[in-house]
Amino acid sequence: MSKSNQKTKSGSSARKEEQISFAELFAALLAFTASVPDALLRRIRSIGAQSHALLLEHRAGRFPESDRRIVQLFLLIPGLFPMWKSLVREWFSRRRHLRLRFDTAVAARTTHQNRLRPLAFVAVALLFACIAAFFSIYTPATTVVYKGEPLEIVRDSAEAKRIAARVERFTSETLGSSFKLDEDSLQYTTSLVRRSDLGEVKRLEKELTDEIGLVTYGYSLYIDDELVGSTQYEGALEALIDQIKEIGVSADTLSVDFVEDVRIVPGYVPTDSLKNLGEIAEKINSTKVGEETYTVVKGDTWGKIAYEHDMTNAQLLEMNPGYDIDRINIGDELVLSREVPYLTVKVTERQNYVDEVNYDIEYVDDSTMYQGDTRVIEKGAYGTADIVADVVYVNGVETERTVLSQVMLSAPKTETRARGTKERPSWMPTGSFRWPASGRITSGFGYRNTGIRGASTNHMGIDIACSYGSPIYAADGGTVEYTGYKGAMGYTVIINHGNGYKTYYEHCSSFTCSAGQHVYRGQQIARVGSSGVASGSHCHFGIQKNGTYVNPMNYLS
Repeated sequence: MSKSNQKTKSGSSARKEEQISFAELFAALLAFTASVPDALLRRIRSIGAQSHALLLEHRAGRFPESDRRIVQLFLLIPGLFPMWKSLVREWFSRRRHLRLRFDTAVAARTTHQNRLRPLAFVAVALLFACIAAFFSIYTPATTVVYKGEPLEIVRDSAEAKRIAARVERFTSETLGSSFKLDEDSLQYTTSLVRRSDLGEVKRLEKELTDEIGLVTYGYSLYIDDELVGSTQYEGALEALIDQIKEIGVSADTLSVDFVEDVRIVPGYVPTDSLKNLGEIAEKINSTKVGEETYTVVKGDTWGKIAYEHDMTNAQLLEMNPGYDIDRINIGDELVLSREVPYLTVKVTERQNYVDEVNYDIEYVDDSTMYQGDTRVIEKGAYGTADIVADVVYVNGVETERTVLSQVMLSAPKTETRARGTKERPSWMPTGSFRWPASGRITSGFGYRNTGIRGASTNHMGIDIACSYGSPIYAADGGTVEYTGYKGAMGYTVIINHGNGYKTYYEHCSSFTCSAGQHVYRGQQIARVGSSGVASGSHCHFGIQKNGTYVNPMNYLS
């Protein structure tokens, strides 16, 4: 056999081998395509149709574009064809020089191989493009199922188990007791899923917590570290607090704050502790156990303090057991209430107003008047000023006023008064009243029901319980107007103080003064008894002001 025939035969055999390997490659590609799911095939066909349309646009010179990666890939491939074509031509040009050195059969074989290699490269590139497209759409992931209910899809089971452990931990912390998930109720299923179906870790945590139902992510309101209530609605407590603040807001308001420390804390709370906003608002507007106190100042009496705070003497004593109502000292702290509001609203306002300016008083000595007596010679007049002040209100009550500026509109006029220098007799009234006897108050001023026949239900004074025969003193200087027996009042002393006031001392056992006598403040005028209608030894003490009985507790000092 000739050399040329042998060469021809070997070239034919090589081409056959090249054809078989390309057929095998194409068959492998078809086998891969057959194994692809129908949904993916429909997707690939759709991509193919779109790619064809884009190629037509490209050939027409309209430069198609897309933001989708898979489309950009198919636009890239035909865009590379001119480069590949140039590379092939350059390669063929170099091979032409080689043909001069090799025989015709070898050159033909080489040319055929070179024609097949670009096709193989394109086929492999398409195969990798399909694989890349598949895994850009699908990914392995884990579906979390709780008691047969699919919850969320996450990247892997380890991540899902970390979330389950976290749910167990904060549920135990919130409930204050150990909590474990039932292993049979929680399953993890791994499969290929669309990347778009992957869920968020936070969402899995919330869904699993909601399915368990023992704790809920909520918002808790604390006032001075005391939990008032919790709600699951974000922003609801802030809106409620703002509504409370707005009640005290006006055009002049500078600021609205709370005296207490108010905090809203997010976090998991027991589900059964959640309250609706109405319940929380009702609690905030109510009171809680606490103490409101009052410090005794100069001039205070037990009755005065009780009266100014809308209480009876007995109610104030009930709040302050152990005190002697006849003897309280400056600086004593008396409890006025066992309940205080949950929230104390402090409002600061800037006020601009016109107010009176006090006038000064000048005194001129007058030897015809008693010491302590005064008489107006020339009446003074208030001035007016334009004032700017910051005023602080606590729960609607003014507690502080700071004057920032004061512009005088009209000057005040000084008042001139005569002041007595003549020595005052001991029996002249001082204008204030001392306690007539030492003892415990058994009946206050006003309505009462003693159950004693003949006793008045409208009590016009106070009853001071004392032992029989104890001394009774004049509450202030004056002239004894009456001593004698007055029916239910028993033996009674009446002193006219000459300044519109009269004092009554009833149920006496005997007198140490007589009608028409001048008596000084603190002078003994009688002895304690139980004459008239009385349940025991005591001194009934009453005060009349311009003919009307008044509560003695407001005048005693």
